[in-house]
Amino acid sequence: MSRVLPVIIDIEASGFGRGSYPIEIGYHMPDGRSWCTLVHPEGDWTHWDPAAEAVHGIARALLFKHGRSPAEICLTLNSELRGQPVYCDAWAYDYVWLSRLYDAASLPMTFRLKDLRELLGECEQRHWHQVRTLVEQRLQVQRHRASGDARTLFETLGAARNRCCDDCDG
Repeated sequence: MSRVLPVIIDIEASGFGRGSYPIEIGYHMPDGRSWCTLVHPEGDWTHWDPAAEAVHGIARALLFKHGRSPAEICLTLNSELRGQPVYCDAWAYDYVWLSRLYDAASLPMTFRLKDLRELLGECEQRHWHQVRTLVEQRLQVQRHRASGDARTLFETLGAARNRCCDDCDG
């Protein structure tokens, strides 16, 4: 198994199900760089679930005030992530939300979105939740914000691999 950690992306959304859309996108790179932005909703993106807002803490008004356009976000993602596999922990949702973003921007996605679980062996899966709790305590980042969650996933993957590594290099 490769010891190099991949790019991790996370997406917060207006809710779940039909009509939901991305409201915040963040990623964490193997070189330690992170990026995050709020998404300015398109005119027909009206779905809003107060329960989702209670989880992520992002008010819809904040998106209109500080959000970037789907086109600007997609151009940035394509430039930074082009040709790479990019991993997420909620592929079925994240793929739909990214597709909605890219459709609004009329742009193709130039990276491959993949499920983080593809990278987990039995040992990493067994220790995942315990390791994640330790990482969350160490990082002290706000949960359910995109770049913080992406960094937490990245660090958890690295720590789980280290815990499970039989043949680690010094």
